[in-house]
Amino acid sequence: MTRTVRWGILGTGKIARTFAEGLRLIDEGEVVAVGSRTLAHAQAFTEEFGGVPYGSYEALCADTNVDAVYIATPHPMHLENATLALENGKPVLVEKAFTMSGDEARTLVALARSKGLFAMEAMWTRFLPHVVALRELIASGALGRLTTFEADHGKWFAEDPTSRLFAPELGGSALLDLGVYPISFASMLLGQHSRQMAMVDPAFTGVDGQCSMIFGYDSGAHAVLTTTSFARSATHACITGVDGRVEIDGDFYAPTSFTFIPRVGDAVRSTFDVSGRGLHYQAIEVARCLELGLLESPVMPLDESIAIMDTMTWIMEQLQPLPAR
Repeated sequence: MTRTVRWGILGTGKIARTFAEGLRLIDEGEVVAVGSRTLAHAQAFTEEFGGVPYGSYEALCADTNVDAVYIATPHPMHLENATLALENGKPVLVEKAFTMSGDEARTLVALARSKGLFAMEAMWTRFLPHVVALRELIASGALGRLTTFEADHGKWFAEDPTSRLFAPELGGSALLDLGVYPISFASMLLGQHSRQMAMVDPAFTGVDGQCSMIFGYDSGAHAVLTTTSFARSATHACITGVDGRVEIDGDFYAPTSFTFIPRVGDAVRSTFDVSGRGLHYQAIEVARCLELGLLESPVMPLDESIAIMDTMTWIMEQLQPLPAR
């Protein structure tokens, strides 16, 4: 039995609530404290999920009853907030996108390593049952050499300049909020790419609103990825190899099912029984790593998080204004 991690949750937004709901499903984690910039928000959160409310992030990170801190604030605050937790001796689980840039990611990782503290990007998709099964299927050789990975992640958002998807000061970005999923999935499957192309168009506030990307790998494989905050896309994914392919149902990044279609033979359908949204699986991984004394997860390594942020930094630099109509 892995020990129960006593979580401090930094931030009280939607993703923080989803994580807290997930902790209710497992024995490996529980909410013991919540920090917000206003005490009232923290109190409202703890009334539903329990724990001690704090009206500042500093007070949360100083709580000696907290084993680890979940950073659930907007992207631009991740480095500052994670630094605060690490400086207080707390391991951190940092929401994706990990930071705002590759350089910020390097700074965060260097601090965690210098402190000898666990850190992980909260790419919860990697720990879902269907993704674990996919990795096992690919490792078995059933698909043969991988040739292509295709994935899209698009959602429609109302044009609200104060929205975290569109407000520059909140890290507004289709890429950082949505595109991180297909990019990270491609990295998990194919490793680090050696060639890259991207087309990026802005949303009405000037932040990136739609991105199309092609990555090339030394193995000869390609990843073809798209993301947009303009419309709800299919959010499907397909992994193709010389001996077969896997079609992942939408939403590919959340608990779902997939079908393996071999080049020769009958298709095989795989379904999975998952309670809740699925964020609790990453909490189980953190508990496992802390129990074993690991400073990072082998499933979501820190150097890979840096590489993913480097990729997204480069893509955002390709943003071009649309021509006048």
